[in-house]
Amino acid sequence: MGVPEHIKKEVEKLRKEIHYHNYRYYVLNDPVISDYEYDQLVKRLEELERQYPELITPDSPTQRIGEEITGEFPTVEHRIPMLSLDNTYN
Repeated sequence: MGVPEHIKKEVEKLRKEIHYHNYRYYVLNDPVISDYEYDQLVKRLEELERQYPELITPDSPTQRIGEEITGEFPTVEHRIPMLSLDNTYN
């Protein structure tokens, strides 16, 4: 039994939406959704890719580190290492 068509379409829609928001955030420095909303999109995509691993592709936002940065902001070295901020909404 293959992946249902509506799941394939949802995964593709999520990928496009996440790529769009990555570009707005990292390149344009002009986000249009909250961090929470963005995280919910990524969380849903991760959930679907876990459930249907055959849908994972190298260009999926879950497989990438990020977009090109703008260079608009200075680099900052933290005195205390920044630990993972993953899952901050629990």
